Amino acid sequence: MTSALDGAGLMDRLDQLAAISEQPGMLVRRFLTPEHARANALVREWMRDAGMSVRTDAIGNVIGRYEAATPGQPALLLGSHLDTVVDAGRYDGMLGVVTSIACVADLAQNGICLPFAIEVVGFADEEGTRFGATLLGSRALAGTFDRTVLDRADGDGITMAEALSRFGLDPAAIDAAARRPDELLGYVELHIEQGPVLEAEGLAVGCVTAISGATRLAVTVEGMAGHAGTVPMAGRRDALAAAAECVLLVERRAAAEPDLVGTVGRIEAGPGAVNVVPGSARFTVDLRAPADARRAAALADLIAGFEAIARHRGVTITAAKTHDAASAPCAPWLADQIRDAIEHEGHALRSLPSGAGHDGMAIAALTDIAMIFVRCQGGISHNPAEAISAADAEAGARVLARFIRDFQPRSPL
Repeated sequence: MTSALDGAGLMDRLDQLAAISEQPGMLVRRFLTPEHARANALVREWMRDAGMSVRTDAIGNVIGRYEAATPGQPALLLGSHLDTVVDAGRYDGMLGVVTSIACVADLAQNGICLPFAIEVVGFADEEGTRFGATLLGSRALAGTFDRTVLDRADGDGITMAEALSRFGLDPAAIDAAARRPDELLGYVELHIEQGPVLEAEGLAVGCVTAISGATRLAVTVEGMAGHAGTVPMAGRRDALAAAAECVLLVERRAAAEPDLVGTVGRIEAGPGAVNVVPGSARFTVDLRAPADARRAAALADLIAGFEAIARHRGVTITAAKTHDAASAPCAPWLADQIRDAIEHEGHALRSLPSGAGHDGMAIAALTDIAMIFVRCQGGISHNPAEAISAADAEAGARVLARFIRDFQPRSPL
């Protein structure tokens, strides 16, 4: 019998999920679409084959439960998301769901029942592609779902509440998806790294230390527009040049310490003519760090630096915060057990933060979290070029399976 953890088998299932798409020629699978329902149906079938009882909760998460040796015990929660961005890769989220099911199937194949239950979740929405609100499945399960987003409409004018009804769910009953902390022992998510670190160091797997928090700014620079040929350089109040200094400050400050990242992803100048000194400029800042105190310190430095640049160049600079999300540290007691599993499977240890958001950010409000990263080629993600090898998929599965078998709850059952 082929092992449930076989890499080729995992890749075959990932290919089957990737074939469920709203658009031919690219992978698009959004929350509450018919393709979401088809993916749930396929995952339910795999869960049943692995020996789990299966249900769909009030937000559309599909959940399989592998019962403990003594029924009714709390569960170790595993999983990831089944929705995708537009023109997605085939491993983001899906690898965690498929691998978790395989680990349960491996237990069933070997006739193993554990003192605790295992539940595997295929979260309905993490990406927020359809309604512009993220982590909807995990927030509902964590009991932190914001009901005001039910009024948000997609590109066709369909509200989330309407979409839930069309999917066969009751928008008024979303609270029923929430779990109690005493039902769970922790949450562990296996995911592709979505970055280049593991590949650069020749490692198949890594242990995540924290999911970085993020702050985003919308920055406006106001100077003075003028004739490009007549205004002397010494007298200019060039808003774009001031913005350029700010951009370099963001890069310099973020590069000054490990795991802090800062990005200016969008910039524009006004009036935007080839022969006019820019009188205004707008740009964004995305600042992330695994520790909130470090992110706050970096943000304070940037604001002070922007003010100094404004004084030096005779412009005004205002920065409005558009997004602020706290980091989600991985629980040391869980991460230690993941590191043990990595070592026992013969891999070198590498701990690293996750700069990308994951369902664990929401689940951290409910229970302790931890994550395992699997190497992805070139660090490419949210892109059809996203790729992993069957060998790495199997390496991740064997680490997760080892972790599950050796898992020790924080408190005795």
